[in-house]
Amino acid sequence: MEWKLLSSTLIFPVQIIFYIVKACVCMLLPSKRRDLGEEVVLITGGGRGIGRHLAKEFAEQGAKKVILWGRTERCLKETCEEILRAGTDCHYFLCDVGNREEVYQQAKVVREKVGDVTILVNNAAVVHGKGLVDSDDDALLKSQHINTLGQFWTTKAFLPRMLELQHGHVVCINSILSLSSIPGAIDYCTSKASSYAFMESLTLGLLDCPGVGCTTVLPFHTNTEMFQGMRVRFPQLFPPLRPELVAQRTVDAVRTNTAFVYLPWTMRALVILKSFMPQYALEEIHKFTGSYSCMNTFKGRT
Repeated sequence: MEWKLLSSTLIFPVQIIFYIVKACVCMLLPSKRRDLGEEVVLITGGGRGIGRHLAKEFAEQGAKKVILWGRTERCLKETCEEILRAGTDCHYFLCDVGNREEVYQQAKVVREKVGDVTILVNNAAVVHGKGLVDSDDDALLKSQHINTLGQFWTTKAFLPRMLELQHGHVVCINSILSLSSIPGAIDYCTSKASSYAFMESLTLGLLDCPGVGCTTVLPFHTNTEMFQGMRVRFPQLFPPLRPELVAQRTVDAVRTNTAFVYLPWTMRALVILKSFMPQYALEEIHKFTGSYSCMNTFKGRT
């Protein structure tokens, strides 16, 4: 028993080095991309913003069917009609993902009218854009229900069938703010941190489930109406991401079965810095880059 323990202890660091080298090599080699020709994609918050571009990108990459969920029928209808004109079968349903019963009911309707969902994209999100003391209680609850709990309900609704088919993918459009919070968006940062933990646990839990994968996308500030008015100190150095780019990278990550995507890739450095830098140094970085006050001019979606 002691020899087994000793040998395992000696082999473990070698295995770690091997897998790190393997991962680096795989990053340099071209990845094999899955065909989307038989995929049925459901996107929450699919009527506008990143969700709209995700729907268009999945359609352009050959998805068989695209399903849009959201709370604003006008936006859903416009996006649906645009995708139908492009030649891809598209459907939309009104659904508030923060409402558990509504999610389960609409999931049943989707299965009956459209078929089994094989790619679920949890994109729906809201931001209140205020500090804790100034925040309305109902608005805080709304953020948690939509941004965090909504993923529980949608994933519970569609994941069992994916596991049964041994074919499926769960996607989460998260935010780099889940790993590096800012003042003035306490509801959003908290809900996204919970969402990140949810996806990290789910990804590990599905390692032994053949054919079913996960992708978590962590973009920097994206130029959509949801974060209208947000300002950074050096926009030339830290320009907002285009929603088209986020959509393209997300679909590509699904096709290559990539678990975590940082946009831009330099955001990885932020995660590394947070792991060893003292708090006061991080605070000075926040002040220097302007992230400490970037929500002061926040307006949000009108």
